[in-house]
Amino acid sequence: MKRSGTLALILLGAALTAAQEPAVKTGIEVLRDEHFALLKGKNVGLITNPTGVDAQLRSTVDILTRVPGVRVVALFGPEHGVRGDHAAGERVEASVDRGTGLPVYSLYGKTRKATPEMLRGIDMLVYDIQDIGCRSYTYISTMGLAMEAAAEQHIPFVVLDRPDPLGGLRVEGNIVAPGFESFVSQYPVPYVYGLTCGELARYLNGEGLLKGGVRCSLTVVPMKGWKREMLFGATGLPWVPTSPHVPEPESPAYCVSTGMMGELGVISEGVGYTLPFKMMAAEWIDAQVLADSMNGCRLPGVLFRPVTFTPLYGTWKDRELHGVQLLIAPRSTANLMSIQFLFMQFASELWPANNPFTLADPGRRASFDRVAGSDSVRILFTRRMRYEDVRPFLEKDVRAFRERAKQYMLY
Repeated sequence: MKRSGTLALILLGAALTAAQEPAVKTGIEVLRDEHFALLKGKNVGLITNPTGVDAQLRSTVDILTRVPGVRVVALFGPEHGVRGDHAAGERVEASVDRGTGLPVYSLYGKTRKATPEMLRGIDMLVYDIQDIGCRSYTYISTMGLAMEAAAEQHIPFVVLDRPDPLGGLRVEGNIVAPGFESFVSQYPVPYVYGLTCGELARYLNGEGLLKGGVRCSLTVVPMKGWKREMLFGATGLPWVPTSPHVPEPESPAYCVSTGMMGELGVISEGVGYTLPFKMMAAEWIDAQVLADSMNGCRLPGVLFRPVTFTPLYGTWKDRELHGVQLLIAPRSTANLMSIQFLFMQFASELWPANNPFTLADPGRRASFDRVAGSDSVRILFTRRMRYEDVRPFLEKDVRAFRERAKQYMLY
């Protein structure tokens, strides 16, 4: 009886595993299927964080450090660190990884680009991080700078590919203008670029966009099963929060919809409450009036719910705010970037004494410009506080980028 019960449990476990088999295999799983041949006999430097996992949530760190013939000799951490134990914007120091005893070099501390000393003795750099498909998210800047360092030191660079959670069809926003490059706008790509991290690496490398036009010896280990129309929920893969305020697979769409406006520090985008990037609120807003105005836009697949809430931490801690909760259907065809501009348009019409750009201090306006990749976005919009005035600028690069990026697509 005991043996038959054990067998039943084993069979049940196997059935559940089969039923939950993801539709997509990420780069680390494809690499495993290929018996890690690409890395055999190499001293590997691994750039990763908690999102570097397989479909069973096994860490890429743990996977690679246990492969015979593969020597992981150093770890490199982006913003938030290799183990994800640092807050947004918090400086990350070099350390020793508790789980493996390996040295951990920070790419979000004293330097954001690996130095020759950090790379000494490394035969191959491997990158495995889930990003969110938005230019201002710093992981792609880390990837590009690591590619530059690899090129300069003649070290091959490998990207273990992962899905773009926004899918591979959505492209929005202007490319970064000369002089506005920063860690949140490192390379001239649109705000939403519609490429996987591997495809983006191919684009940066192939277009000569790394510093000095250098090109690294790049290999992308592609996924299996991913299609361009797939949002993250369709992959069947588990979502690991890419950072503390991006907790769910739909979070990237909300980051695009409100994050740029949040740089002004005048409107709460929900960070500090339980719905990060899903709120747009301030003390002086009439929630119902604003919700009615915004729902009147009839954005496809987008609704606005009037809300009043009190943030638990951050800028607006313990202050009662009023505004709207943003709800975006998975297959919404609305332009995500437009949502924050429409919000500011209606807010300025209804409460003209509280123009967010006037209320924001100069440093915050400069931060907005860095994320926007140009001061033209702010200048064009603030002339009349109307989205239609900035829309042509935001859309001017989309078609050309789509065409140019096609040659670098893997799916």
